[in-house]
Order: sequence, then C-alpha cells, then structure tokens
Amino acid sequence: MSQTAATAHRPASPRRIAGLALPALVVLAAEPLYVLVDTAVVGHLGRVPLAALAVGGTVMTLTAWVGTVVAYGTTGRAARRFGAGDRAAAVAEGVQSSWLAFGVGLLIAIGMQVGGGALARTLAGGGGEVADAAAQWLRIAALGAPGLLLAAAGNGWLRGVQDTRRPLFFVLGPNLLSALLCPLLVYPGGLGLVGSAVANVVAQTLCGVLFAAALVGERVSLRPQPRVIRQQLVLSRDLLIRGLAFQASFLSATAVAARFGAAAVGAHQIALQLWFFTALVLDALAIAAQSLVGAALGAGDDAGARALARRIGLLGGVCGVGFALLVAAGAGVVPSWFSSDAGVREQAMVAWPWFVVMLPLAGVVFALDGVLIGAGDVRYLRNLTIVAALGGFLPAIWLAYALDLGLGGIWAGLTLFVVIRLVALLLRLRNGSWAVTGAVR
Repeated sequence: MSQTAATAHRPASPRRIAGLALPALVVLAAEPLYVLVDTAVVGHLGRVPLAALAVGGTVMTLTAWVGTVVAYGTTGRAARRFGAGDRAAAVAEGVQSSWLAFGVGLLIAIGMQVGGGALARTLAGGGGEVADAAAQWLRIAALGAPGLLLAAAGNGWLRGVQDTRRPLFFVLGPNLLSALLCPLLVYPGGLGLVGSAVANVVAQTLCGVLFAAALVGERVSLRPQPRVIRQQLVLSRDLLIRGLAFQASFLSATAVAARFGAAAVGAHQIALQLWFFTALVLDALAIAAQSLVGAALGAGDDAGARALARRIGLLGGVCGVGFALLVAAGAGVVPSWFSSDAGVREQAMVAWPWFVVMLPLAGVVFALDGVLIGAGDVRYLRNLTIVAALGGFLPAIWLAYALDLGLGGIWAGLTLFVVIRLVALLLRLRNGSWAVTGAVR
C-alpha cells in the first residue's frame, strides 16, 4: 500500500471521525446560520417581507441542494481514488466537477432573470405583494448561484482527500462578512429586502472564488474534459433525481403553507430554516462517513467500512437526541427571535412538536445517507427517496391542504418522510450489499 493510501485509510477511531466531522460541521453550519440571521433581520420588516423571503429563499435552497448533489458525487469519487493512493486523480475529479458546477450556476442565474417572476407567483399562489417582493429578491440572489455551486464542488473534492480544514476559512469568512452586511444594508442602508439579497450574493461569490483559487494552487490541469464531465453526470444522475425528489417535496410544502396565509408561511419559513440548519449540522457525520467509507472501500476494506457504518449511525442518533432536547427547551423563546408578529409565533408552535420528535430519527438517517453515498450506493438512495416522497411526504402535505390541517399536517408529512427512510436504510445496512470494494464502483 502506498504512503498516500495508508494515510487515507488510517483507522476510523472516534477521534479520527471527529477530526473530519467537526471542521465539516462549521462549514455546513455557516451558510444556514447566515440564513437564520437573514431571516431574523428580514422578519422584523414585517410579515410580507418575511413571507417573500420564505418563497424566494425556498428557490435558492433548491440551488443549494443542486450544490449538495455536486459535492456528494465528487466526494464519493474522489475518496475512492484517494483511498486507492491516487491523490492527483482525486483532485482531477474536482477540476471537472467545478466546470460542471460553474456552468449550472450560470444557467440558474440567467434563468431566474427570465422566469423568477413567474416562479414566485406560482409558489405564492398568485400575484400580490408577497409574489412581487419574492421575485425582486430572487432575481438578485440568483446572481450568487455560480459562486455557490463552485464552492460546493470545491467542498466535494477537498472532503474526498480528507481536507476539511481549508473549507473552514473559505466558507466561514465570507459568511461572517455577509452576516455583518445584511443588517447594515437592510436598515441603515435603506435597501430593505433587497439588502438581504445583495448580502447573499457577496458571500456566495467570494466563497466560489476562494475554492477556485485552491484548485488552481494544486497545479493540476484545469482544462475541461467533456468525457469526464459526462461520466460525472451519468454517475450522478441518481443523486440528481434524489435531490429533485427532495426539492419537489419542500417546494410543495412551501406552496401549501403559502395558501394558509402570510402568518403560516412565515412560521413555516422559521421552522424550515431551523430544520435545514439542524439537518446540515447533523450532516457533518455524513460528510465524515462519505470520506472514510469511500477511502476504506477504495482500499479494499469492506469489513472496516461496515464497522464504520454502524459506529456513525449510532453517533448520528445520539447527536439527534441532543438537538431535540435543545429545540424542545427553546420552544417558548426561539420563534420570537425571528418575528415580532404574534400570529407568526403562534403558527410556529404548531410545527414545533413535530420538529422535536423527528430530530433523533433524522440524526440516524443523515448519518446512514452519508455511508451509502460514500459507498456509491446512490441508486438505492434514489429509489428510497422517490418512494418516501411520492408515498409519504407529498400525499400528506396536499391532504393537509385539502382537509385544512394547517402547518401541523405539513410537518406530520415531513415526519412520515423521515420514518420511511429510516426503516429502509436500516434494512440496507443490515444486508451489506452496499459494501463494494475498489477504486471505482
């Protein structure tokens, strides 16, 4: 075994897992934490700007999920090559995924200038103040999409070579800058909701530039290779479909919440952004799993990969319980951080019990997702997500609309979505067919 391969496949002790997961946790938390700050700043402008941010922000969350697909696909491919001792090939995966990410980001930025208004009206349930404000926010915020997706690709290949420290600086710095800019632009700057969008663009563009500079510093060929990009697209199609199933579900949830009124969709925005924040923080273990499981299988150690999967699943459950306790303790306080509107706070408390109950389950789900992504078992994840969305989440939220069940019905649907995935992932872990060894699956 080469020195590079030996380094990549050091024993996955709790300290080793923490060494990868903790820096990844800060990176994962930085952007959703900024979104929470953004939500709090805009929330005090009134219920219409908050509702507009809920609609426009949901669309940009879709862009972030596209970035997650790029990052996860890159991590799995790069980790296997790194585990097999070929670091240069692992970095080369990052070059091609960065070209792919930048191209998709440009398409999104252009597309939102043309179709942002129609999309906002569709999600808001028609024209009006909320739809107009959401469209204005979305057109500006979408200009940050190329940088957002470049940063995602950069995170992917750096995780694949087990470097989670540099992304700390590349992500945390720009997001701190933007968190300072947001209230200044919104209030003293007099830009209102537009100031929020401008601050988003600043953070995302600067992140993308920093990750692109890191790739240049590796001194590898930066020439795009259409053949490799096509291979990445083919191999990532299951993750793309899985991501679309997620986003169809969450876009539908926001659309249903908007039809219950501005207070309901504002409360949904608060609870949903807190959910995304805790989900991404819990996903730090999944990032460690992707890197370590991919490296173990690339080095031919299927027994080590199985043991690692069990350990990370257990850690995910423990972390989920911890978050559930924190969220439960903050029930009477946290919603008031984001809105002074009594109606919004009252609606937020409808979703809160569901939020608390699902967190321990979600901790295990996110950890095992990372195991299977690192193993390249994404077809199973694709099929599972489609079944859980079409058979659980989507029917539940549209039934909530038909029966006028409000936010409680929407969040019951989200809980069902998590439960279905948990059961299926545990069954997959038990049968072991995901643990296929080799540099390429």
